[in-house]
Amino acid sequence: MRRIMLTVAYDGTDFHGWQVQPGVRTVEGELNKCLSELLGAEIQVIGASRTDAGVHAMGNLAVFDTEGNIPAEKFAYALNCKLPSDVKVQKSEEVAEDFHPRKCNSIKTYEYHIDCGEFPMPINGRYAYYTYHNPDVELMREAAKYIVGEHDFKSFCSVHTQAETTVRTVYSIDVEQKGREIVIRVSGSGFLYNMVRIIAGTLLDAGMGKFAPSKVAWMIEQCDRTVAGPTLPPEGLRLCGIEIKG
Repeated sequence: MRRIMLTVAYDGTDFHGWQVQPGVRTVEGELNKCLSELLGAEIQVIGASRTDAGVHAMGNLAVFDTEGNIPAEKFAYALNCKLPSDVKVQKSEEVAEDFHPRKCNSIKTYEYHIDCGEFPMPINGRYAYYTYHNPDVELMREAAKYIVGEHDFKSFCSVHTQAETTVRTVYSIDVEQKGREIVIRVSGSGFLYNMVRIIAGTLLDAGMGKFAPSKVAWMIEQCDRTVAGPTLPPEGLRLCGIEIKG
């Protein structure tokens, strides 16, 4: 038995998230269907990050097992002939049989894109959250400093989370102004349900002067979802990549 790892990119707009769900279209479902057709056997992939409906990815990871003899690097070519236009494999490679993408040490990097033009730009509608406000990027950067490090991020995750612990480590946050867009780039060991979207909403509120940047430290200490900022919509979020450590 061989274990193959896929690096997968997708436009999440028309998907109900990554994970298979009955009666709806998902990224995992499309991969399972195409792999099963290709190999003539039922295949179920294991994904590294179960992104939500509407969230995009440029480098999510998934593994599957096969006894087939297709060279590992050729799976990307074969699958891309079958997959729809809004999901494509960027790389395929063989990994150790016991490698599990959710149980390894890794660095996950996400970006949240905010369109701050005077009026909405239609082509950005699928990939950025629009606001007519003009937030202060320096205030957002100052607020972001308090999020970096190992903390209990209970204030920054959905109340519906099923995680055993809400402690996570954020390695870095960069806030950049790129023309009419503000891009929040976050890297960490892992993220809770809606965590990056809540971080983005909190930083946006700080940039609009709703509270002093230093209040973010207080928000973390409270371990109370109601004290942090809003959960911004999914379209602005994208999983940039997952770096496997060691």
